[in-house]
Amino acid sequence: MARKWPRLAAFALVLVLAGCAGRVFDAPFRESQALPDTNAPLPAMGEPEPGANDSVEHRKLMAEYGGRYEDPKVAAMVAGIVGRLSAAAGPTNSPLRLTLLNSATVNAFALPDGGLYVTRGLIALANDESELAAVIAHEIAHVQADHARLRQRQASAAQLAQRVSEVVNDPMIRADSAGQAVTSLARFSQQQELEADEEGVKLMAAAGFDPFAAARFLRSMERFAALPTLNSVSAEQPGFLSTHPSAPDRIERATQTARQFGSPGATRKPSGPFLRSLDGMMFGDDPSEGFVRGREFVHVDMGIAFTVPDGYTLRNTSAAVLATDGENTAIRFDAARDTARGDLEAYLKSGWVRGLIPDSVRVTEEGGKRVATGSALVDGWSFRIGVVQGRAFLYRFIFASSKAASSYEPAFQSTLASFRILSPAQKASMRPLRIRTVAVRPNDTIPGLAARMRGVTREMQRPLFEALNAVDATNPPTVGQLVKIVTE
Repeated sequence: MARKWPRLAAFALVLVLAGCAGRVFDAPFRESQALPDTNAPLPAMGEPEPGANDSVEHRKLMAEYGGRYEDPKVAAMVAGIVGRLSAAAGPTNSPLRLTLLNSATVNAFALPDGGLYVTRGLIALANDESELAAVIAHEIAHVQADHARLRQRQASAAQLAQRVSEVVNDPMIRADSAGQAVTSLARFSQQQELEADEEGVKLMAAAGFDPFAAARFLRSMERFAALPTLNSVSAEQPGFLSTHPSAPDRIERATQTARQFGSPGATRKPSGPFLRSLDGMMFGDDPSEGFVRGREFVHVDMGIAFTVPDGYTLRNTSAAVLATDGENTAIRFDAARDTARGDLEAYLKSGWVRGLIPDSVRVTEEGGKRVATGSALVDGWSFRIGVVQGRAFLYRFIFASSKAASSYEPAFQSTLASFRILSPAQKASMRPLRIRTVAVRPNDTIPGLAARMRGVTREMQRPLFEALNAVDATNPPTVGQLVKIVTE
């Protein structure tokens, strides 16, 4: 895959800043400013030759979702599922091509040209081949119905409807016209999703998969999505219209469609072979792009690490490293080229931070690190900014809070102090988390099995174990059943 900076740049904190404090960064970090692209992308699975699936949309997905995930065992398993579904579907508008994406995100996509994309995060969440087949069948249904092109035409029509209203001076008319166009597009998209759900279930049944797996996996995705995240620092958009129907509605519809082919459990097959194919699969962030271990963030390729204080939750996104205390304070970590050539004071005062208090800027050297710090105030929000000098990059920490800076100063200082350069031995010891499948033994309990997980905070062990295995206290795993645990 193309090597790039650790998925750093604008993140959820930017939403906080943009919504509550205006734009803080005049020159935000961009991935194009980071490491050059030194690795040419590989052709997608099933392509006849390199470049056959080199559309703009393909390149965007590959860049956004970590490039290709290379795992021959998993690839063969997924390709087998696609082959069965493809045979049952018959000829499609475009030949189907499969790409596994190296992303912990739970997602799947279909392009008009027949490109199917499944993230390893989604694969890791499935508990049998029918659950994974449900998602792939849904995407094949999109391809068969040519939904992507229809959606594009509908979007153009919505844009045109909004443009017509721009000639009118009355803002109420303009707003109403724009609102109607957006609502129409959202309803159209929901209709597409429901149609793909229904046709996907039918396709699964035709291919010999358990049609009730679609409803099961929708529940698993809903449960996984509800695990603790950084949603508390994400600005919600009032009036936002989702392009997907609500999960309960989709689950009910999928179940009703499945009943056309029998009763629950009648066609469910043993999950052992599927789960064994997941053994050893990478889980969570790829270390080459930075990963989170509890309160620590590590980036192996760049050779850096830092730790946030107790009470803060870390998350590595496609754009930046995020952290929040869940209440008042958020953190952003990213990097920028050292355009100031080592003059940290000049860099902090160069205008990229709005509301900077010039007299607050300090440059210190401690433990072999040169660090510049400063404060800013914008529209009632307080900010503390720290910049650590590296060889080619400046590493930037930005704290934002609705409270006075003095309330989070200890957290700011301890985070800066924790920043360190990794030794070659430390970098070599950093390995990704993996899925391991283990058989449930007599006297095993959910808490005991969850406690065997590594690289996961103690409070997250049980919720993650239950979500990954679709179990809970009322539906515990049985003796001999294979379950997934996360280990280093």
